[in-house]
Amino acid sequence: MPEYSEYPYRDTAPTSAHQYLAPALRRLLRGGGRILDLGCGNGSLTAAVIPVGAEVHAVDLSSSGIRHAAAFPQIRFHCLDVTGDLSAIPGFGSFDAVVSAEVVEHLYQPRKLVTNAWHALRPGGRFIITTPYHGYGKNLALALSGKLDAHFTALWDCGHIKFWSRRTLTQLLEEAGFRVERFLGVGRLPYLWKSMILAARKPV
Repeated sequence: MPEYSEYPYRDTAPTSAHQYLAPALRRLLRGGGRILDLGCGNGSLTAAVIPVGAEVHAVDLSSSGIRHAAAFPQIRFHCLDVTGDLSAIPGFGSFDAVVSAEVVEHLYQPRKLVTNAWHALRPGGRFIITTPYHGYGKNLALALSGKLDAHFTALWDCGHIKFWSRRTLTQLLEEAGFRVERFLGVGRLPYLWKSMILAARKPV
């Protein structure tokens, strides 16, 4: 049985989530500017959604992910903990946008991720965060289908440990001072979405 000290990556292949996350993230990030990705993994999603000409930095604690991400030389990658001290990243505090895709559900201390996003942004900057969607209708459907065990990934090393609803994720962002401006459900039918995207702004 394998034991992992980090989330392991073997290549730069995209995950199945990329097909429904990437189109929405491209639309939300098309303004360009300076972008920071918190939790970039192997860099494949970052490379797929960034606008041409944007200055992009990306962070992940997985050394294997960062090693494979070197295949995308247009992005500056940093092997750092998204909940740790990120102040050494060039231009920290002046980013136009911070994105974090499918990361917050893996964290013991998600408030530290959101606090880092706040401090990374300039006033008026945007924070775009995605995570698997949970709501009453979807949870009921999962229970009735007998698929709760598979959904809650208890046997997945380095897997999901927190399960967010629109309300709890909104509360997390608002506690940090963000103003949530937009909600998107992506993948599958409405209210059975695979993931949700919240776009928030740091007030000027």
